[in-house]
Amino acid sequence: MGLRLKFNLVMLAVFVVGLGVTAYLSYELLHRNARDEVLRNAGVMMEAALSMRGYTVGKVRPLLPNDPDKFLPESVPAFAASEIMGLLGKKYPDYAYKEAALNPTNPRNRAVDWENDILSTFRAGKGGAEISGVRETPTGRSLYLARPLQVRDPACLNCHTNPELAPPAMVKLYGLHGGYGWKLNEVVAAQIVSVPMDLPIRNANRAFVTFISSVTVVFVVLFVLLNAMLTLLIVHPITQLSQTAEMISKGRMDVPSFSDKGRDEVSQLGQAFNRMRRSLEKAIALIDKA
Repeated sequence: MGLRLKFNLVMLAVFVVGLGVTAYLSYELLHRNARDEVLRNAGVMMEAALSMRGYTVGKVRPLLPNDPDKFLPESVPAFAASEIMGLLGKKYPDYAYKEAALNPTNPRNRAVDWENDILSTFRAGKGGAEISGVRETPTGRSLYLARPLQVRDPACLNCHTNPELAPPAMVKLYGLHGGYGWKLNEVVAAQIVSVPMDLPIRNANRAFVTFISSVTVVFVVLFVLLNAMLTLLIVHPITQLSQTAEMISKGRMDVPSFSDKGRDEVSQLGQAFNRMRRSLEKAIALIDKA
């Protein structure tokens, strides 16, 4: 096995190991950054919904007429937030907001299977302030961010304890079977924001391919340059020195001296070889005279 082949095998092994480690770390980092970006977008949507709820309670509700015979859903913060986010969803259908409940007043807020799991976690006191995760949807992977909704205001119980105490107009609009039996400090719903992950993941994959391709191109260029330097500075001089030594060993003392100009290790080896050759020539001359 020649010196060049050994060098190339070592370089190739180093490249394969280095590329593997680099690929793993960069892939994980890019995908983690993509997920963090999606999570930030979900957080912005969540805060926007909370702002809509606060605006409804503080600014809109006081302006609405207080008619006991007519219930206005627009006065309910959950309704306002869901309606406005629904308008956003018409332009961006993969973005969704829902206040999912096990026992909702408005049937459209009833939790589905995966939302029930989130609600059960919050109601068991295990979810903390928020829960996030990724799930598969018909349009691709989607990240969800969920926060619990507790009954903190005793005034809410005026409408949600039982139908007899609720405003008749609300009972007439939504019926007798949904949104009652709530208790103070109970988790009755969860705000859930869903944000698509396909575009950030595609961008992360594109960046990953570009990065790995760039690293591979750089390695190939370095590989060619190092091979050229190895051939010019090491392999060729040593091959020439080896051929000269072989001819001298066969008695051919007329071969040209090895070029030993320079201060590197190969030049020093050539200088030592030339000294040895001159010493050998002198020794042969002395033997011939004797």
